[in-house]
Amino acid sequence: MSSSGKIGVLGGGSWATALVKILHENQDQVNWYLRDASNIEYLKEFHHNKNYISSISFDTRRIRFYNDLNAIVRDSDVLVLVIPAAFLKEALQGLTEDLSGKTIVSAIKGIIPDKNMIIGEYFKNQWGMDLQNFVVISGPCHAEEVALERLSYLTVASQSEELAIEMGKNLQTHYMKTNISDDIYGTEYAAILKNIFAIAAGICHGLGYGDNFLAVLISNGMQEIKRFVDAVHPITRDLHHSAYLGDLLVTAYSQFSRNRTFGNMIGKGYSVKSAQLEMNMIAEGYYAAKSIIETNKAYQAEIPICEAVYHILYEHISPAIEIKLLSNKLK
Repeated sequence: MSSSGKIGVLGGGSWATALVKILHENQDQVNWYLRDASNIEYLKEFHHNKNYISSISFDTRRIRFYNDLNAIVRDSDVLVLVIPAAFLKEALQGLTEDLSGKTIVSAIKGIIPDKNMIIGEYFKNQWGMDLQNFVVISGPCHAEEVALERLSYLTVASQSEELAIEMGKNLQTHYMKTNISDDIYGTEYAAILKNIFAIAAGICHGLGYGDNFLAVLISNGMQEIKRFVDAVHPITRDLHHSAYLGDLLVTAYSQFSRNRTFGNMIGKGYSVKSAQLEMNMIAEGYYAAKSIIETNKAYQAEIPICEAVYHILYEHISPAIEIKLLSNKLK
């Protein structure tokens, strides 16, 4: 078992459930915050999350459940955030506990919509968090494969190498390997952008484009990631690392990708609203498309795929027309 402080997980979706499973194997106790008290009662009685990844069984004697946000913050040294970025501000509205001295771990692959801030920036600017206490968890890793205990990899990024190493140890299991990085900005932005490209891949699939075109689309997406993250935070980084390229590939190609699924529905003719209603999970790329376009006004990076997705989702341009126009810009 790890000797680190108490770890609290905030969120009740599929990725939160998978992370509790991983941490559950390495900790004597995991604190878990779920907003709905009825979900907590169900978990205590039946030992699985009825709404997400219900195949995962928990030893609930080693999980302390909360539906009081301030209580879990008070009782935890490390807070793992797995709440969709679009709802994070609302979820934290009642928080009065002091976050100083806490380690904040973001497993959120999204951006705060009305602030256009990545999670690290948001906690630094709004909550006074020291970035030395901040960690980003990135894939490539789908919750469904964690449930199946298929060999997976996570990247743990922090400006504190000691913190990254310690959190990496907390996440290592016989089916999970971890790597560390100091690139919190590139890791967060790449995770946001790959969701947009996964929506683009889904739209193209829904329109009937094949694997040949998809390969060109995703290779151009990788170039967009480089142009954008180099503009926003120019440091030396290897974008062929699995935290960047690997995460992009699995999100764009996998059957488990909610962003690809959302895009596929748009390509097949669903409206944005109808696609959102039919899905039981949040497609972070929808919110990210608008935020990235607004953020890029200050940087002017060349991001034609992001622009095409934005035009389809927010300006209601025909997917067939927009992808046809995009195809002439790809190389």
